[in-house]
Formats: sequence, structure tokens, C-alpha cells
Amino acid sequence: MTPRRKRLYALIAIVAGVAVSAAIALKAFNNNMLYFYDPSQVAAGVAPLHKTFRVGGMVTKGSVVRAPGSLEVRFVVTDFQHSVTVSYSGLLPDLFREGQGIIAHGHLKDGMFMADEVLAKHDEKYMPPEVAKSLKPPVARPGAGT
Repeated sequence: MTPRRKRLYALIAIVAGVAVSAAIALKAFNNNMLYFYDPSQVAAGVAPLHKTFRVGGMVTKGSVVRAPGSLEVRFVVTDFQHSVTVSYSGLLPDLFREGQGIIAHGHLKDGMFMADEVLAKHDEKYMPPEVAKSLKPPVARPGAGT
């Protein structure tokens, strides 16, 4: 075998190795992605049935029902067109309340969204105190500067 043919085989092997590595990485990346669906998409059947995904919207007022003596809670999330019932067992975030936006991670089971995690969205007007303080214009002191 000539040196030129050896280099060609080595180059083909390297390209094949890189291609296989890229395919494995893309497959792992795709399996770990959590797609977001709103309640209208879930109601339309767009959301996957046997995969974990995120659903988000506003918690409907009067829909939060807690099971006595347990951490089980059910509530309805809406996008003001369609609604999805969410079941969650665990501690809810401090910002969780009716009329507030949330995002839940989980899967569909028998038409109900079984959440593994619930995240409460803060108000879009919220700003950390340190940032708000840094954005205020400096107060002019009498007699300072000329």
C-alpha cells in the first residue's frame, strides 16, 4: 500500500469518526431538550404524549385545590383560549399564586399534565433593588461642584 493511499484511509477514518461523534452529540442534545407548549397547543394535540416538556400560562383564579394532609396540589393553567389541568406533588415556589404566570415541567398522563417541577414567573416590571438603585440619577448636593 502506498503512502498516499494510507493517508487517504486515515483521512476517511477521521472524517467518519467526526461524523459519528457529531451524530451522537446531536442525538443526546435533542433528547435533553425541553420544548415549551402553551395550553392551546396541548389542547390541539401538538404536545408529545410520552415525552417531558414545559407548559406555561396563567393560573386560573379559584382553580388551586390542595389535598388535605399532603403536598398534592391541582390547578388549571390557561392562555385565555384553552386550559390544562396540572397536578403537582411538592413545595410550590413562594411566588406561586392564582392569576400569576407559571411554567411547569412534566408530561401528559390521561389528559392531565403531571408536573415534576413548577416555576413561578415574576412580574415583568420587577427589578432587583441593586439594579434599580444603580439606575437612579445621582442626587445633586447643594454646594458640591461648580
